[in-house]
Amino acid sequence: MDRALEGRPPTEREACTLINTEGKDLQAVMSVASTIRDREKGRRISYSKKVFIPLTNMCRNNCRYCVFRKDPTDPAAKIMLPDQIMELTRLGDNAGYREALFVLGERPESIHPKAKKQLQSLGYSTTIDYLLDMCEMIVDKTNLLPHSNPGILSREELASLKKVNASMGLMLENSSTRLCGEGEPHQYSPGKNPRLRLETIEEAGRLKIPFTTGLLIGIGENPEELVNSLFNLKRLHDRYNHIQELIIQNFRAQPQTPMENSAEPTMIDVMKTVAVARIIFQGRTNIQTPPNLVPGDYREILRAGINDWGGISNITNDLVNPQEPWPRIETLRNITVEAGFQLKMRLPIYPEYIRRIPGYLPKTLEDKILRQVDDEGYVQEEQT
Repeated sequence: MDRALEGRPPTEREACTLINTEGKDLQAVMSVASTIRDREKGRRISYSKKVFIPLTNMCRNNCRYCVFRKDPTDPAAKIMLPDQIMELTRLGDNAGYREALFVLGERPESIHPKAKKQLQSLGYSTTIDYLLDMCEMIVDKTNLLPHSNPGILSREELASLKKVNASMGLMLENSSTRLCGEGEPHQYSPGKNPRLRLETIEEAGRLKIPFTTGLLIGIGENPEELVNSLFNLKRLHDRYNHIQELIIQNFRAQPQTPMENSAEPTMIDVMKTVAVARIIFQGRTNIQTPPNLVPGDYREILRAGINDWGGISNITNDLVNPQEPWPRIETLRNITVEAGFQLKMRLPIYPEYIRRIPGYLPKTLEDKILRQVDDEGYVQEEQT
């Protein structure tokens, strides 16, 4: 802990010891994580006002915990139409939102004829080509900035999407191949192969794309696998400096899924993982936990070392976790201030990648981004 406070992260073996702490030792770990956060990030907690756009809920993967994915035989399975997307984004634009979060199933057209047929009716052969045009439409017609999470991508696809996305994302979830085995949550999800996910995250680094990734905890992993996942991400970030945001997201059991009766992580599990992530990464990335998913009083998560609340929407639902509404932004502001922090609105690209770290600001979006931020890279107060 003393070395961590001096800016020297633990080894992977030492981090495994930290993540297994309990009681007073755990309180000490969280205290160190908070101290590092305050020193490196200050007493400011950021967030983004986002519009949640479910471009398609069909997917080639079939994760055992997912309620977002719809089987093509389900009448609710669909690809959103351009007019529907514009209606949502204009609603957000009028409300002062600045992030258009595209969430979509991975390459559904590769195995589902229904998805392929719907894309063809829109004039496209792939979901990625359609996503590209929808991002461009939003950039041209609104003040919002796209942030897309389309799954595993090739270098060419990443390079194309970079031109119309302020940032992009892909959750690693976990680097353990064991979780892809028989009876495990990713058995029927080829896109959840951790090697392929890490390759996409690395390619994004090569292309200097500000990138969001993170872990999904509570899906059957052990503490050592959690730590190994963090170190796999840290090795990429040390090389490319592109992981702008690390999400520690806790599994929530969803009805009518194979894992509906599985135990959920506790608040202690979430806080412990956040704290160890902060100690490993120090101040080199932003760490957040979605407040709508945290069990109990989500203000407690501030003690573990986060410096961001993630994307919040009071006009669109979290369709990945439909039973868990986001808190009201004013409620979030009050809680943050009461805890001794300042709440700051950001764009989907973090302030440091706008103002301090050269080479990551997408040239095609540079003017649009710079018009909206202050000298530090946060959204100008009059625009919040």
